[in-house]
Amino acid sequence: MILVTGATGSIGRALVRQLRHDGVAARALVRDEAKGRALGGEFAVGDFDDPRSIAAALNGIDRLFLNGAGAQPADGEQPMVRQQTAIIDAARAAGVDRVVKVSVWHAHEGGRLAEGAHWQIEQHLKGSGLGWSVLQPSGFMQNFVTGQGSFSADGNLVGAYGDAAISYIDCEDIAACAATLLTGPRGDGETFLLSGPQALTHTQIAEKLSAALGRTVRYVNLPADELVAALTSQGLPPQFAEDVAVLMQGVARGVPAPTTTAVRDLTGRAPRTFDDFLTAHREDLAALLVAAHR
Repeated sequence: MILVTGATGSIGRALVRQLRHDGVAARALVRDEAKGRALGGEFAVGDFDDPRSIAAALNGIDRLFLNGAGAQPADGEQPMVRQQTAIIDAARAAGVDRVVKVSVWHAHEGGRLAEGAHWQIEQHLKGSGLGWSVLQPSGFMQNFVTGQGSFSADGNLVGAYGDAAISYIDCEDIAACAATLLTGPRGDGETFLLSGPQALTHTQIAEKLSAALGRTVRYVNLPADELVAALTSQGLPPQFAEDVAVLMQGVARGVPAPTTTAVRDLTGRAPRTFDDFLTAHREDLAALLVAAHR
C-alpha cells in the first residue's frame, strides 16, 4: 500500500489517478475530507503538524510518496524541514520500506528557501535507513494555471528572469516518474533531475501563451529591486521577497536551463512539451487571466 502525501496538489492528484488506473493500492493523505472524497478511493484525513494523524495514515503502508507545501515566509528554519523529517521518522517507525521524495532542482546546502530546506530533508532521508529515491524537478508548467506563475493585472507575464531559459516540466510527468519508482525496483538510492523536453525563455513562453489564447501576452522583465518592491507591496516580508529575487537571479544565470533524459529513462516516453500542456489546459489558463484582469 502506498501513501500519497500532497494528494490534492498538482503532482499528487496526477499520481493518485495513475496509481488507481493501474490498480495499485494507494491511500491519499488530505487535510479536507470533502477533497478526499472527491479524489475517489481510499483516503486519510491528516496534517503534517498532527503526528497522530500521520501515524494513523501510515498504518499498513509500505511505500511513501513524500511531497508537501513549498517555501513559506518564516523566521528561521522553513516549516517543511520539521514537518517532512518528522514524517520520515514516523515512516521508519511504521515499518515503511521506501520513500520517494519530491525535492527541487539542484537542492543544496545553504540554499535559500526551498533549495536549502529540501537539501536538509534529503540528508535526513538518506540517513534514515529507509530505501529512498529523490526527484528534483525543474519549474512546474502548472505554475502558469495555478496562479503561481506571475501575471500582471492586464494579463502579461512578469518576472526577473531576463533572457534565461527554463526547462519547465509538466507535473503529470513528475507523477509518472514517481509511480515508476513506487511500484518497481528501480531508482533505490538515486536522485533524478527531471525536466521538460526543451528550455524556453519567458519571452518564448509569452509567445506560446499568445498563440494558445488568441490574444497578445507580453513578458515584462523586472529588475530585482522592483520585484522585491512588488512582492513586499503584496504583503510578503522583506527578507522573503529578497530571497525570491535572489533565486530568480540564479535562474537568470541559467541554473535551471539544461534538459535531462530522466523522464524518458523512467517512464519510457518523452516528457510533455509546453505546447502539449497549453493544449490540455487552455481553458484553465484563460480563466486565470480573466480573474487576474478583474
